[in-house]
Amino acid sequence: MNISKLQQRYEGKAKKVFATSDPSYYIVEYKDDATAFNGLKHGTISGKGIINNKMSNMMFKLLEKNGVKTHFVEQLNDRETVVKAVEIVPLEIIIRNVAAGSFSKRYGVEEGRELICPTLEFSLKNDALNDPLINDSHIIALGVATEKELGEIREMAYKVNEVLKKFFAGIGVKLIDFKIEAGRLKDGSIILADEISPDTCRFWDAKTNEKLDKDRFRRDLGGVEEAYQEIFKRINNV
Repeated sequence: MNISKLQQRYEGKAKKVFATSDPSYYIVEYKDDATAFNGLKHGTISGKGIINNKMSNMMFKLLEKNGVKTHFVEQLNDRETVVKAVEIVPLEIIIRNVAAGSFSKRYGVEEGRELICPTLEFSLKNDALNDPLINDSHIIALGVATEKELGEIREMAYKVNEVLKKFFAGIGVKLIDFKIEAGRLKDGSIILADEISPDTCRFWDAKTNEKLDKDRFRRDLGGVEEAYQEIFKRINNV
């Protein structure tokens, strides 16, 4: 694409977002910075930005082929991608297939327990409030999203889960849970945004239950870079 990178609009824990010469598009730059526990733990995972950029784009392309509209436009280089300019809906949209992490702690369920059905939960994106869980009524009452938008987000989240579960099962990986975000285009339509990577998903090896995601960083398990490289290698070999 013939667009120029302009001023930085936003910097998050894992990415920077830049305006471009075309207001319909942003450029996202992926960093190697790693955080956990709402920013309380900081570190660096060498090469993470490259893996997350490339992997997210591969997943977005897969989802587009399966009818999920995303913000992906074009990968520029190892760390930068052009995306559609969206207004992020301030919700973390979480699908869980297996009990793990905060779900296990919150409900006293052993980690690794298969859930009877996928669960969908929302957290308000607000670091100062520690991203609290929020229900449909609160979301609508606070004007975070409309009832129609919530319906579209739910449908999108379950479709993403269906496509990704099947894909990762094919490369010997259990999709334990994941967090996605939704964006609004100027016409008000809802599309998938943010990223799909070991930062935002829990991946376990299907045979050994070895963790292949950011939990290795969160829990000081070691082998963090190797886990990211392993999941990316499996995807690349498809």
